[in-house]
Amino acid sequence: MNDPALDEPITNAASEANDNLKQKIEHDKDDALSKADEAEDKAYALSTGWWYASTGFPLIAGTFGPMANAFSVCALVENWRVEVPPGGTEAHGIDIRDPRWLIAVNAVSLVCALMANLSLLLNMAKRLRFEIAQPITILGFWVASVLLIGLLSYASTDGFHAPGVQDQALTQAFYYGIFAAGLYQIISYLMCITVWGAYRGAYSKNFELTIAQRTLMLQTISFLVYMLLGALVYCKIEAWKFLDSVFWADFTLLTVGIGGDYVPKTHLGRGLLFPFAIGGIIIIGLVVSSIRSLVLDRGAQKMSARMTEKTRARVVKQIASAERKGHASNKPLFGLSKSIANSLAEDPADDKVDELKRRKTEFEAMRRVQEMASREREYLALGFSSTAFAILWFVGAAVFWKSEEGQQWTYYGSLYFAYTSVLTIGYGDFVPQSNSGKPFFVFWSLLAVPTLTILISNMGDTVVKGIKEGTIWLGEISVLPNSESHAVERLKRGLYKATLGKLSFPSAKKDEENANTAKTIRDEDNDWADIHETHPGLVKLFDSSERRKIDPEAIKALDRRADAWAAAEEGDENKARENKDRRAEAEHHYRRLLVSEITKVYADTKLNTPRKYSYLEWSFYLRLLGEDEADSSIHRKALPKDKTHSVQKKHGRHNTKPNHEDAGSQSNKSEGPDSAAPKWSWIGEHSPLMGGKDEAEWILERLFEKLEESFRALSHEHDRIHEASNDANSDSGDANTAEDHDSTPGEDGSPDETSSHNKILPG
Repeated sequence: MNDPALDEPITNAASEANDNLKQKIEHDKDDALSKADEAEDKAYALSTGWWYASTGFPLIAGTFGPMANAFSVCALVENWRVEVPPGGTEAHGIDIRDPRWLIAVNAVSLVCALMANLSLLLNMAKRLRFEIAQPITILGFWVASVLLIGLLSYASTDGFHAPGVQDQALTQAFYYGIFAAGLYQIISYLMCITVWGAYRGAYSKNFELTIAQRTLMLQTISFLVYMLLGALVYCKIEAWKFLDSVFWADFTLLTVGIGGDYVPKTHLGRGLLFPFAIGGIIIIGLVVSSIRSLVLDRGAQKMSARMTEKTRARVVKQIASAERKGHASNKPLFGLSKSIANSLAEDPADDKVDELKRRKTEFEAMRRVQEMASREREYLALGFSSTAFAILWFVGAAVFWKSEEGQQWTYYGSLYFAYTSVLTIGYGDFVPQSNSGKPFFVFWSLLAVPTLTILISNMGDTVVKGIKEGTIWLGEISVLPNSESHAVERLKRGLYKATLGKLSFPSAKKDEENANTAKTIRDEDNDWADIHETHPGLVKLFDSSERRKIDPEAIKALDRRADAWAAAEEGDENKARENKDRRAEAEHHYRRLLVSEITKVYADTKLNTPRKYSYLEWSFYLRLLGEDEADSSIHRKALPKDKTHSVQKKHGRHNTKPNHEDAGSQSNKSEGPDSAAPKWSWIGEHSPLMGGKDEAEWILERLFEKLEESFRALSHEHDRIHEASNDANSDSGDANTAEDHDSTPGEDGSPDETSSHNKILPG
């Protein structure tokens, strides 16, 4: 079966099938990467309203759904009517038994709501499909709400009045039913918006939530179950009604401590308070942490991304407008200095300014845009949270004022009580006693937890930071050491900084400029020191003069930290160097650098505060990815959005990220409009600093892509060498069929190809 006529077609067919399979795999990978990039763009372009629909509303449902369930339990366990004794109050009324049908309908409402909550929880945990879970969630909450609304409406009429009872009142259970029905209605409508947006294609049907956000619902359930079980225990120990015990457990676990008639008086109750209170406070701490994570991790990031884009677009539009009017150099633009504005107006093709300096100016302008957007977001968030707190305070005080008319509370007294309660001061001189005031206090105080948490977080970013900076400023103009020896000069410079240069003094302005220049020099020196310390190998990619500054021990330390694969690459690099194969040496060194930098950047992604890289570091990474910041052919000046879209329409849509070529080859260049390499600007719409991801994540993904490309090139080279070897053996066999197989090497003295497996030819 060694017939050449038969063997050759089989070999060719196998090779062709293998090539087709590889091409299909590569096509699938490219298609997957393309879809991932589209998904990233789609997520970043998602408006704030759609973010609330895709993430905020499900989290509201997951947080307040269990609260509504707890209120439904409270509405079910006690009767809805009491007889008020002569001279007594409704708080100490005699229960009137509810009709059985009312209890049955109330129980059905609770079961529907529990099923809806369970479905939502399983959907968030990815244990139940979106298409199955959401109809159950929406219908469950809506049916539970409708049933409760029907019962509440009937209970509000004279038909619910017990016969033969002169004076009767509605109990706390009735008011808990109102809060439960209202929450169910709101949650069902919010989830309808979420489902509508998902089926419209505005976002994915899967909830992309962080771990803290996924556990928020479980933590809320844990706290409410803990509070209800504690209330059940204390209602037996202290002989209270269950809903009075719920009222006590709420102001105890939230550390309000208003006291009144509901304080433990038995030794057993006081003894159990020690573990009960500390356990509840721990759970509350977990809930507060998750709420803070929700606001800072997702809400703040999304809001910051949108405001950065709006600020960037305004800056670019204003620069373009000033350039058209011809006075870009006459005044600062949007908080940017004249020199930065003039550099941004320059075209990369012009030789008026050095390209590296122009790009660095763009980078600094983008950092300035980020700072302005961050400050605007912080104060806008503070305004929203302060408004929410004010509404909670003033509206809550109005409700307490009406519900406690029997105690003759004034509105000012209600404001005082609401303020001392929401800040957990709890003097105890004002205590709700009505059947409507106690349930509302429980509901209102639970709302105060996320409201106050968000407000304090936002105040830490703005008010507290301002007080700290103000203290430093007062110290600079008074007693703290400063470069100015005279108090008058310190005061001038302090006023210059405090008014952002509007109140200017020549000496203060000059001192500030000198200080900024010195700071810039120090920052650049620190950047170079950091790069030499953390990225010694990358210095080789820039200036050969920098090689003398590299500490050999740092390189050895870098090599010692490399894993087994990097050590193997180093060995192959040494072999290539001995063989004087510059290309193979560069390829092995490049892959070793990629692994080293991936390790460092991955560590940066795990920092609590996302790291922002300096321009020098970004230049290093872009060079490693195949782009040269000094190459003006791949750059363009930022255009307003309307012009950007017209350019994209004319020449094809601009890629969402720089198209990096392999390092070791020439940097990618755009030779014309139809070139595959995109042109981009640091302050442009598709700047790496504009993505929805952290800078470390952006760089890490691109480094992984380059490493994968390098491995793919290595695999292709192995296949090429193997096919060339098979073709040579086949030709030798055809030419020497009558001779012995152990033939001598050819006259050309070609070397053994097996030693070439560790080489990568440029693509």
